[in-house]
Amino acid sequence: MSIQTASKTLWAPRRRNLALCIASVLLGMPLLAHAQPGSPDAPAAASSTAPPASAVSLNTIVVTAQKREQQEKDVPISISAYSGTFLKTLGITHMDDLGRYAPGVQVQVQSPNTPSIAIRGITSDDTSANTPGRVSIFQDGVDISRAVGSVVALYDMDRIEVLRGPQGTLFGRGAESGALSLIDNKANDTTSGGFTTEFGNYSSRLLTGFFNTPLSADVDARVAVYDSQHDGYIKNLAGGTLNGEDTKALRASLHIRTGAQSAIDLVANYQHDSQPGTDFRSLLPDSQGSTNVFGPADLNEGSALGIRRKIYSLAALGSFQLSDDWTLSTTTGLRRFNSTESFDADGSQLDMLNFGNHSRSHQASQEIRFNFDNGGRFTGFMGANFFYENGSQAVPFHTDERSLLLAILPIARGLDPGLVDLLFGPANPPLLTPNFQPNQPYSAIPLLDTPLNPNESEGFENYGSTRSYEIFADGTFHVTDSFDITAGLRASRENITAGYQVFNATGPNAASIGPALALFGAGVNGITAPNDLFAPTNGMLTNAKSTNSVVGRLIGSWRVNDDINTYVSVSRGRRPDALTFNVNPDGSYTRAVLPAETLWNYEVGVKGSAGDGKFAYDLSAFYYNYTNFQSQVYQNGQYIAVNSGRAHAPGFEASLQQAFTDQVSAFLNYSYLHARFDKTDQDGDPQQYAGNHLRLAPDNSAALGVLVNVPLDGDKAFYFRPSFTWRSKVYFEDDNNPDYVQAGYGLLNLRAGVTFGKGRWDVGIWGSNLANKKYLIDGGNTGEDFGLPTYIPGTPRTFGISISGKF
Repeated sequence: MSIQTASKTLWAPRRRNLALCIASVLLGMPLLAHAQPGSPDAPAAASSTAPPASAVSLNTIVVTAQKREQQEKDVPISISAYSGTFLKTLGITHMDDLGRYAPGVQVQVQSPNTPSIAIRGITSDDTSANTPGRVSIFQDGVDISRAVGSVVALYDMDRIEVLRGPQGTLFGRGAESGALSLIDNKANDTTSGGFTTEFGNYSSRLLTGFFNTPLSADVDARVAVYDSQHDGYIKNLAGGTLNGEDTKALRASLHIRTGAQSAIDLVANYQHDSQPGTDFRSLLPDSQGSTNVFGPADLNEGSALGIRRKIYSLAALGSFQLSDDWTLSTTTGLRRFNSTESFDADGSQLDMLNFGNHSRSHQASQEIRFNFDNGGRFTGFMGANFFYENGSQAVPFHTDERSLLLAILPIARGLDPGLVDLLFGPANPPLLTPNFQPNQPYSAIPLLDTPLNPNESEGFENYGSTRSYEIFADGTFHVTDSFDITAGLRASRENITAGYQVFNATGPNAASIGPALALFGAGVNGITAPNDLFAPTNGMLTNAKSTNSVVGRLIGSWRVNDDINTYVSVSRGRRPDALTFNVNPDGSYTRAVLPAETLWNYEVGVKGSAGDGKFAYDLSAFYYNYTNFQSQVYQNGQYIAVNSGRAHAPGFEASLQQAFTDQVSAFLNYSYLHARFDKTDQDGDPQQYAGNHLRLAPDNSAALGVLVNVPLDGDKAFYFRPSFTWRSKVYFEDDNNPDYVQAGYGLLNLRAGVTFGKGRWDVGIWGSNLANKKYLIDGGNTGEDFGLPTYIPGTPRTFGISISGKF
């Protein structure tokens, strides 16, 4: 069967009010999450924002992507920067929301544990502890790229910088195809605070805010809180709901001045996710006989499904003026996460494919960077970085083997009933009827003389350890007043260790029905007893390798005039060698090391403004060329990396904004991406996925928004902010199975309301997916490997009210 869906009164700063605000923070009451540039609370790094006539200000915000402050329009790379004001304007508090507005970026979040973040068609979504990523995510300069721990709440943000193309020189390991840099608001020397609260359908609630105050002449403090909850969008007939949210986060920071131009920022983050499970939906009929993917679910573990995740981090960011020409910057990071998830991989009422995911990681990193700028023709930096991480991922599995046999039914249908009776014994009701029920009364497979275990459990665990040592240098030489050459290199030494082991089924009823599954083309062929799915390893398997690599960039940029900047660049990205274990059904195994995946990017761009700054644009065209592209395949009960050969991706991106008047502006972001596997590999041989689309890589995507602000009597104003996001057809698997594809669709969103008290109060309404478009965010999934593909529906229409205040 195939599925395709088109489917914010001014309070005097009195001591009593200050005490009340501090108490509010300590009690977890809501405070405003988004600092407003231009207000007394605006941090120095975001002080350069556009006047009201350029409300969107995508090209004039100050960024630090090149490790120094620059206006975005002067940075000769493909970058989109979104200020905290812009995020609040459109209500962006989740990373998948951001992915709909940033050109060339796709963010799919099945759960906080399993995000898929793609930049220019290259996805980083493998949750294994021993697999490196392709897209780097940094929070205040600290690497948080491990997929299971990378999804964090976007609150009290200064800005988000989205860099497209290989960014290894700037961001190091893992930035093969791009980077997301999340920059939180830091403590500053003002007394300020505020709150935002929202309420909506599905019992949704958002409470977020901040409080900032000086503690002494040289020490400032800031606390920000976040609490977002909503019931699951999908009712589970077996109990509870699915696709819900319950996230609480707290951030505390100190700004310590150590000299006239030197300071240290200490930032501590904590986030706790506790929410219901993911709606993996199969096409098997539920207990009411329905196969509607967008209707109620019927997942047998009910309210036991869900996620528990905790993230702790501490960062120390130092900036020290050594001389008029030299600055020393240091970034120290400590991070730990622990996450547990239970999910129903068969997506049905059957006690069949019940999996867990327990991931843990702890990491430490240290970077030292020296920046040079004497006001002359050369500006640059050099430094060194150390990164350490140890992690593990345990995947337990349990099943009722009497139900697991039903996994073969889609294949068994049409067979002679007598043959089925011979293998499994007679059933009442008959096994092959359309309305079969779970836990059929089979206790054995007579023909194979194999007992069936109603509580079979097994599982596997993988381990990963990484030590990386890097040195880097990057500089810009001003050849003339209008022409610059920028070049950078980063050399890395990586020591990577991987481990894998299977935990066998135990107990007197332990049995293996692998042969029976194999008979019907499902399951794992010939798995040795006592396991059903995972080939035994008879202990821990390990593999290790040390690699050296160099990535870099070369850019020529030409300032045509004060309003136009152009550039041409070539850059190289790299994904480290992949360590794999190929475990055979009989327990024997081989170790393998896949060659490093490399990416060459060739790019031209132009960015600037016109019409006295009322129109701003950022255009780029690029060509991606991949070698040794690494794909994931399911083989002998495990996912392993394979070399899928070569791929390419020419594309074009555009960010446009227009301020029509001081009250009306609009923006348009567009991306074209032709991401395909090549027809032949490096040796000229035909490739398995020749000509296929890369997964999660729509050919076209766009975001359009209009921002209207109408002054009213007194100090009031009315705002109206509709936006529309659209993406074309997306394949969910590299094999481009037509059953796992989402047709093009668009989502209409709106925020509207009234501000008063000179903008310090805001009362509004909001709505997302107002047309209630039905669409999928994923298809295939784990169930596909057992002949039971599952589908995950997207977020339905949501709406509510919001109230904000600040002082």
